[in-house]
Amino acid sequence: MTAPIALTCGDPAGVGPELAAKAWQALRQDCPFLWIGDPRHLPHGIPTVMVQTPAQAMTACATGLPVLAHRFAAEATPGAPTPSNAQGVVDVIERAVTLVQSGQAGAICTAPINKKVLIDGAGFAYPGHTEFLAALAGRARVVMMLASDQLRVVPATIHVALSEVPHVLTPDLLRETIAITVRGLREQFGIAHPRIAVAGLNPHAGEGGAMGREEIDWIAPLLQDMRDDTYSLSGPHSADTLFHAAARRRYDAAIAMYHDQALIPIKTLDFDRGVNVTLGLPFVRSSPDHGTAFDIAGQGNANPTSLIEALKLAQRMTRPD
Repeated sequence: MTAPIALTCGDPAGVGPELAAKAWQALRQDCPFLWIGDPRHLPHGIPTVMVQTPAQAMTACATGLPVLAHRFAAEATPGAPTPSNAQGVVDVIERAVTLVQSGQAGAICTAPINKKVLIDGAGFAYPGHTEFLAALAGRARVVMMLASDQLRVVPATIHVALSEVPHVLTPDLLRETIAITVRGLREQFGIAHPRIAVAGLNPHAGEGGAMGREEIDWIAPLLQDMRDDTYSLSGPHSADTLFHAAARRRYDAAIAMYHDQALIPIKTLDFDRGVNVTLGLPFVRSSPDHGTAFDIAGQGNANPTSLIEALKLAQRMTRPD
């Protein structure tokens, strides 16, 4: 790895700053990264090294958390989000994208944000990190993957009400989700011939039309149309039989039809080590699979495992071969 990972600060009133400190203590030179944010927001006593460029972080990480300072409007009180700091959070994300696009950073890892705070304080116009990063990168569609050593799963629809899923889920969306997932597994995970298992939308994958016809009417035909030397696809599968150990050995990633169909199994299997990865961007982006945790921020007991795994996965994705 020739350039460090750029770790954004996330909401400074959440657990992001203390997790960054714990991640540096665990990784140091094994996974060089720099933290972009206001040094005032970091826990007291953590060794830091102020850097002017990302390249300096490659050696600075041996002695302290490399910090690329970004001044915010106000100090931060753990557990008490401040809308006046919202624009700083947005600006840090934009700065990280600039660094990775210029090659100064090797990848981006994003600490958790709170969308309501960003809306209230900065007029944030995106459903979340993923959509904002896609806009900054000029990509019309990207894919959210949750990954751990036990499972990789992609929800075709993400933050929409369950009642809206059948309307949002279209053949074009599913086709693009499959294509982006396969390309990401090849290019960023080094899997030459990815095997993809696709869940059905309805219970028991519709049970022959008795519980819904989407599988019969268009999901199964779409999968059949896409099967060739490029796409190794199976399904549509009944989701309740897709995630046990024997089933998981038969695919490299599963595509689910909606948010909870994807996130419940991975959080049950590997709650602390799950990592959020965005596929379809022109750069590597990972994130811990949890929120800002305002209720425990500043208490020193936030678990850094997901952030550590997100940083390590970002490092591996930059050199998948």
